[in-house]
Amino acid sequence: MGPLILRRLVATLPVLFLVSLGVFLLIHLVPGDPVEAMLGESQDEVAKTTLRQELGFDQPLYIQYLSWSGRLLRGDLGRSVRTHAPVLEDVSRRLRPTLELTIFAMCISLGIAFPVGIISATRRNSVFDNVGTAFALFGICMPNFLLALLLIFVFGVRLHWLPISSFVDPLEDPVNGVRSLALPAITLGLALAAVITRTLRSSLLETLTEDYVRTARAKGLVESAVLRSHALKNAMIPVITVLGLQFGTLIGGAVITEYVFALPGVGRLVVDAVFSRDYPLVQGVVLLIACGFIASNLVVDIVYGWLDPRIRYSA
Repeated sequence: MGPLILRRLVATLPVLFLVSLGVFLLIHLVPGDPVEAMLGESQDEVAKTTLRQELGFDQPLYIQYLSWSGRLLRGDLGRSVRTHAPVLEDVSRRLRPTLELTIFAMCISLGIAFPVGIISATRRNSVFDNVGTAFALFGICMPNFLLALLLIFVFGVRLHWLPISSFVDPLEDPVNGVRSLALPAITLGLALAAVITRTLRSSLLETLTEDYVRTARAKGLVESAVLRSHALKNAMIPVITVLGLQFGTLIGGAVITEYVFALPGVGRLVVDAVFSRDYPLVQGVVLLIACGFIASNLVVDIVYGWLDPRIRYSA
């Protein structure tokens, strides 16, 4: 497993280079001048020129990229041109709400998807299977913003059970914190649960037809033991893949959900930075999001080896 992890880490270096180069070029292609966004169009040209020189925006693009890359190798992501705070400090403040929302949403999705997916697979073509399939189809087709607005209208406006726009840190106030994250976590969790339910059902149906499952049944094992010890573990590999990708996506920030519920997360930070032409902040956040994706994929590779030892030697 050690050489596998080392190879994966080495393979991430060109990925990070391409990500850094791509986001640098794309953000500089966005129309608008960050200096004018900071000072306004009413400022004189002398002040704009001075600030542009201080920030290095008067240099050619390749010089700007090399300068940013050199600071990046020293662990310096730069400073926000809007807040003048270090990018890492801005991201660390916004990362905590996003992580809490991600974990909450993942718990909701797993709590729904596993019972529904297992029952749908073990009772194929039954009423339970039809209901589970309908739920998966509904969750995949329902846009997040529409589901969020429906939840706000029902639980926030009509019933007044849950807050709709305030954020409280669950680590500081567990009760109000969970209440403040309930609606956005349900919004993300239901969509993720639908994907996991469909994936788990398909994978489990295929696994239940394998020879080793029939052999286990022929030995006299009860169905619950066959499912738990033989079928479910082997059916988990596609599910783990989906979980790894979705976890990286949620870490990157559920932009629409964070905007609808006014959560101070990473996704909202990126959009605000793009609108204000905050180049260093956008570049730093996207690079950190890419690192999150890489880390989640590395964890998925490690879990693969635990679920199926053959992968450990063939990787």
